[in-house]
Amino acid sequence: MMHKWRLSLLPLSMALLTAGDQRQPWKDKKVPEWNEDDTKQILADSPWAKTVTPSMDTSASNGRSRQGGGMGRGGGINLGGIILGMPGGMGRGGGGYPGGGGYPGGGGYPGGGGGYPGDSTGYPGGQQGGSGANSQPPVLQLRWESAFPIREAELKSHDANAPTLDDDAHYAIAVYGVPSRMTNGNSRSATDQLKNLAAIKRDGKKDLKPSSVEVLERDNGPVIVYLFPRKTEITLKDARIEFDAKIGRLQFTQSFYVDDMKYQDKLEL
Repeated sequence: MMHKWRLSLLPLSMALLTAGDQRQPWKDKKVPEWNEDDTKQILADSPWAKTVTPSMDTSASNGRSRQGGGMGRGGGINLGGIILGMPGGMGRGGGGYPGGGGYPGGGGYPGGGGGYPGDSTGYPGGQQGGSGANSQPPVLQLRWESAFPIREAELKSHDANAPTLDDDAHYAIAVYGVPSRMTNGNSRSATDQLKNLAAIKRDGKKDLKPSSVEVLERDNGPVIVYLFPRKTEITLKDARIEFDAKIGRLQFTQSFYVDDMKYQDKLEL
């Protein structure tokens, strides 16, 4: 009887141990105490860092740019063969688009075509005789770059890809993992299009639009940085906000939960 009692308690104790093993270094430790695993977690899976697999816009009739505000689906602009548009709607849940929960897998571009020189369907690689509909979009990493924990984790990890922020007057969100062929460089026209097709959405409030966008060339691909003026303040009352963007044919919406974005009891954005 005693042995049965002990065995019945074993799964419960293991479950409690597993639950206690879910570290949150931004809550439990100060910056000097962060180790390598802590910084990796903060930069990859924390309230300020999210992974998202975008959807791929394969439409060929996007003729209008999104005009900001509202929740409807917008059109797009064909820029150098890259069709730009803007997804609408406030998705519910963690990641992906539109608004789904969880993060579906990802991968590179196994095929595809048109919109790019020598292609026929809108995906890099020139898939022969197909629409590219089965191609998987890349997995993107989003970081709230202007947040103190992100900046400190990048410094501690010596992240050479991290952008340098020149001032504290902006919220900065960076997108990593976009294939070079999905951007059109850092020309004025290209960054203006990226700026027009992005927003921070807040329930019951006007969309917050970026004042500028920068495309930073790095050895392992571009880093796209969206700068939003802090004069429009994001507060704990906003609860859940969404970063909504389109880059080339990639479109996504990602939620951030403001109450979780605190370090040492201070909101860090």
